[in-house]
Amino acid sequence: MNKLDKPTLKLLEKKFLNIQKNIEENLFNLNSKDRISIKENWKRKEGGGGKSISISGDVIEKAAANFSTISGNNLPTSSSGSNNKSTIKKSKFHAIGVSVISHPSNPFSPTSHMNVRIFMELGKNNFIKNWWVGGGYDLTPFFESKKDAFFWHQAAKNTLDSYNKKYYKKFAQTCDEYFFLPHRKEQRGIGGIFFDQFQHKDIESSINLLNDVAESYIEAYKKIVERSKNKRFSKLDKDFQLYRRGRYVEFNLLFDRGTKFGIESNGRTESILASLPPKVEWPHPKSKHIIKREKKLLQFINKKWNERT
Repeated sequence: MNKLDKPTLKLLEKKFLNIQKNIEENLFNLNSKDRISIKENWKRKEGGGGKSISISGDVIEKAAANFSTISGNNLPTSSSGSNNKSTIKKSKFHAIGVSVISHPSNPFSPTSHMNVRIFMELGKNNFIKNWWVGGGYDLTPFFESKKDAFFWHQAAKNTLDSYNKKYYKKFAQTCDEYFFLPHRKEQRGIGGIFFDQFQHKDIESSINLLNDVAESYIEAYKKIVERSKNKRFSKLDKDFQLYRRGRYVEFNLLFDRGTKFGIESNGRTESILASLPPKVEWPHPKSKHIIKREKKLLQFINKKWNERT
C-alpha cells in the first residue's frame, strides 16, 4: 500500500467503521433497560467527516464511539506530539480513527477510554510518503479492585505478545507517562497501553494490530463492567465518583492530544467533547469522606500496575 487512492481509502475506512460498530454494539448491550443509541453522520468543510455514536442506559450512563476520516493541507501541531509549531512542516495528510469513552452509572464500574488511528502524510498524486499508527486503552477506577487491574493489564499483554514480546512493557510505560496530571501529581487511572507514531511492519499489519487492540479493549472492559454493574452503592459512593470524574475533565481539556488534534483540525466540536462525563462535581471544601476515600484510591492508582503483570 503506497498510494491513498479512493478504493484504498474506502477499505481503510471500512476497517475502522467495523471497529466502531463492534464496540457500539457491546456497550449498548451492557444496558438492560432504557437503552439508547444515537448515530450522527457529519461532514467537514476542509475534507472528510465522520460518524458519531452516543450510547446510554441503566448501566452505561454515557458512552461515545466516534469515527472520523479527515484530510488537510497542514499537519496540526498535535499530530506529532510537539508543542513547537516551528517543527511542524506543511504537508498534505489524511487521518482515520475511532475514539471511545465510557462512563458507567455505578461508581464501582470504572470509566474507560480507547482509541485507534492511522495518520498518513501524502505527496504528489496521494503517494503515501510517511505513515504511522497510534492508540491504546486505559482504565480509570473510582474504587480499588486488584482483580480488575491485573485482568486489564493481562488482557493487553496477551494481545500485544502475539505481535512482539517487547511491545507491552514499552506501551504500558508510555501509557503511565501520558495519562498523568502534572498539576495534581496523579495518574489518571491504572493505565493500560498507549503508543503513537508507531509502525508494525507495514500498514496492513499495523491495522491488524489496531483491530486486535480494539477487540481486546471491549472484551476486557465488558467483563469488568458485568462484574460490578449490580454492586450496591451509597450516595457517598456516588458523590465520590462525581468528584473524581473531575480529573478526567481536567486531563482531556488541558493535556489530551486527541482533543487538541480535533480542535486544531476543525473537527466536530460535539464529537471532540463527547469524552466528557455527563455529571461531575468540584466540591469545595472537600468532605472528610472524600479526603479519606481519595487517599486510599491514589495509593492504588499510583502503583506501577504494568510491572505486576
